[in-house]
Amino acid sequence: MRLIWKLLRKHISVFELAVFFVANLIGMAVILAGVQIYSDLSPLLTGQSSLIGNDYMIISRPVERVGGATPKITEAEIEELRGEAFVENLGVFASSKFRVDGGIDFKGQKLSTMMFFESVPDEFIDVDSKDWGYSSGDDVIPIILPRNYLNLYNFGFSQTQGLPNITEEMIKRMEISLRIAGNGYVDYYTGYVVGFSDRLNTILVPMSFMSWANGYYSNDYSGDATRLILEVQNPSAPEVVEYMSEHGFVAEDKPSESSKALFLLQVCVVVIVGIGAVFSLLSIIILTLSIYLLLQKNINKLENLVLIGYKPTYVAMPYILMAMILDVSIYLISIVAVSCVQSAYMGYLGKLFGITLAATPASSIVAGLLLTVVVTLFNFFIIYRKIAEISRKRC
Repeated sequence: MRLIWKLLRKHISVFELAVFFVANLIGMAVILAGVQIYSDLSPLLTGQSSLIGNDYMIISRPVERVGGATPKITEAEIEELRGEAFVENLGVFASSKFRVDGGIDFKGQKLSTMMFFESVPDEFIDVDSKDWGYSSGDDVIPIILPRNYLNLYNFGFSQTQGLPNITEEMIKRMEISLRIAGNGYVDYYTGYVVGFSDRLNTILVPMSFMSWANGYYSNDYSGDATRLILEVQNPSAPEVVEYMSEHGFVAEDKPSESSKALFLLQVCVVVIVGIGAVFSLLSIIILTLSIYLLLQKNINKLENLVLIGYKPTYVAMPYILMAMILDVSIYLISIVAVSCVQSAYMGYLGKLFGITLAATPASSIVAGLLLTVVVTLFNFFIIYRKIAEISRKRC
């Protein structure tokens, strides 16, 4: 082997090998970095360990004409939605079927208005309060308001009416006088705001109260659903958008920031991996041309080695070992480079979110190993094929 290597290494171009090494190193590092970034950041945006959590969609059917019936969502459609892979959880909105009037006494001024109530299952509520709940016979009703209602008052209504701004804690201390009427009954309750929701843009009361009140104050109550809340990983996913369009549903809110972040992450990873693949492809082409040129320069020596009894496999071994050493070196250096980059951005994210994030380049190690095996086998193939071709021609 050493003698054959001495005979064949004369025409090896260090410059050509260096170009291949650098180009393949860049391509390999870029591809592995893209794979590792996606592997690290995707769980932080979606899934059970998400720092942001799953997203929620509120869907309904559009009202088609003035004065028409409110569009319904049937039980069969709800069950079909529950069976879709993109739906993590599903809840049905329950609306009040009775008249609600509310009023507060604010600095000597009595403010009153007509109101409405809605309810959703407790697992969809983003307010944690020990006072959330209702038992039959209670005259106190806990209420959750949308946070943007408070913002609209402080930065809109109060400015035009000369009223003072109010805080969340102040509202929580206020008593809301509630008059509920329907089905021949009129009763008075006291409402307390127990929290503010960033997720649900409606006035919420406990589902236990809504179920009882709709049956008591309304004689035309039906269980038909008009709005649903869905817990999904990514509202912007193509399968979600396609399903909503095909079944005539409309989403009330735009995709949240986590959905946009995941979509941008996917686009960036595709671009990064694509650039790396181009570099790797160019480097493989350079290596192929270099090997063919090197074999052509040494064709007389190769033919003579075959004639004196050396097998093509043995003659090709020095070139195969050279290609394998280059490929393995590129793989190891790429893993080290990706590990350094990973430690940097995971450390930054850990400080940003105030948590400790583990940084293990497992994804890049596996992906790099597979890519190295494929490239190395390709190198083996073209080298052995060329040596075998020379051998057949000479014989």
